[in-house]
Amino acid sequence: MVTMADVAREAGVSVMTVSNVINDRLPVGEPTRARVLAAIDALGYEVNLTARHLRAGRTETVAFVVPGFHDYFGEVADQIAPLIEAAGRHLVLERTNAVAEQELAALSVARLRLYDGVIVSVAGLDTESLAAVRTAKPIVLLGERDVPDRFDHVRLANEEGARLATAHMIARGSRRIIALGATHEVGRTMATDRRAGWERAHREAGLDVDQRYIVPVTGYATRHAHDAVLDVIASGLPFDGVFAVSDAVAFGAIAALAEAGLRVPDDVQVTGFDNLDLANFVPPGLTSIDAGHAEVAATTVDLLHRRMAGWTGPAEHVVQPVRLVVRGSTR
Repeated sequence: MVTMADVAREAGVSVMTVSNVINDRLPVGEPTRARVLAAIDALGYEVNLTARHLRAGRTETVAFVVPGFHDYFGEVADQIAPLIEAAGRHLVLERTNAVAEQELAALSVARLRLYDGVIVSVAGLDTESLAAVRTAKPIVLLGERDVPDRFDHVRLANEEGARLATAHMIARGSRRIIALGATHEVGRTMATDRRAGWERAHREAGLDVDQRYIVPVTGYATRHAHDAVLDVIASGLPFDGVFAVSDAVAFGAIAALAEAGLRVPDDVQVTGFDNLDLANFVPPGLTSIDAGHAEVAATTVDLLHRRMAGWTGPAEHVVQPVRLVVRGSTR
């Protein structure tokens, strides 16, 4: 690898002079500067920007740590990237697959040295593990889990969104609504919060909450949602509505219903959560809860930039409002 000393020998100058030219420090005469630049071109010397930034105590890089790059997280990343780039910084994506150990590794001292700030979507770590993270590096957490008070945190109004979607179907005639992708587990997660909203809508309408209609979906994957709905149909459990905890889950439900010869929304109404762009184009158009991707991104980046600028005020815990977007999958 070509070094700064090699450039100095080629140009017939000192290493310090080469450094002054590269870093634009101290006046260097034009003939000398020209010789140094010519030597750099001739030898193919590349400045080690990472080492330079580490010595300066900054990297001009922000990490966005997410469970995966698809669906909701992909659309949020699309909103976050231009906001980071507008501040003259680079955005790096890391994937954790919602595994606690990988999330913890992303918050390790060694990894954090690579970034000026980190946004982490927490899906696997519990509160105690997050409380054990000790760093002064600016960190903003996303996600539905409870987090230590000292971290800035942005999450969605999950229960209210699920209530809105379920109540919308009840008002349009559905009485036996599957909570697809929900869970019987306890504790605060996306799935439990959205199950709570599904239950609340039933209670407010004077309907029984039948636990048989809580249908988990492995990994919230479209293909697993498809299979889960076919299993429900095969079981003979009657239903006339599907509240899916995410749009990806809803897409699987719509495909399964079509495969079974059931019409959406005439036979079964379907609602999702996230309001992905694809919700406009999957027939008959998916009624969904808009999670405010642009607003989540703006709030998150604003919190991170303030911390990176040295703000030391108390941590903020923001609940992003949601709204119902009605399309053809409901009556």
